[in-house]
Amino acid sequence: MIKILAVGNIKEKYLKEAIEDYKKRIKKYTKIEIIEIKDEIVGEESKRILLEGERIKKYITEKDYIITLEIEGIQESSESFAEKINKLQIETSNITFIIGGSNGLSKEIKQQAKWHLSISKMTFPHQLFRVILLEQIYRAYKIINNESYHK
Repeated sequence: MIKILAVGNIKEKYLKEAIEDYKKRIKKYTKIEIIEIKDEIVGEESKRILLEGERIKKYITEKDYIITLEIEGIQESSESFAEKINKLQIETSNITFIIGGSNGLSKEIKQQAKWHLSISKMTFPHQLFRVILLEQIYRAYKIINNESYHK
């Protein structure tokens, strides 16, 4: 199972449609769940990050293999990402991706991660990033199953 914990909610209709499309595609290969965590908009940045981290923790279980999405994380090719996802789905029941809010993730959440992943050193709109992650997950399953799409 793939679980995505994402701080903030999607307002744009076209992004919601893209997210639903990729969720439907991914369901052919595995269960997928996206949980939106309320973002904190008031107060100083460090306090907001801590509050969001507390909200994230409510959705993490001991069974979760946690992957945080961080600009400082390790970048992977689509092939190596697929290889790791394939290995993880054999070893663990829940692969959990965590996307922080616009201010990032708390140290506590980062410390719980077993894989710190960076999609790119570039900055993307927060709402668009969810679509990018879903597309890469879908691409990984196409690669794992030797199906056309990747190139």
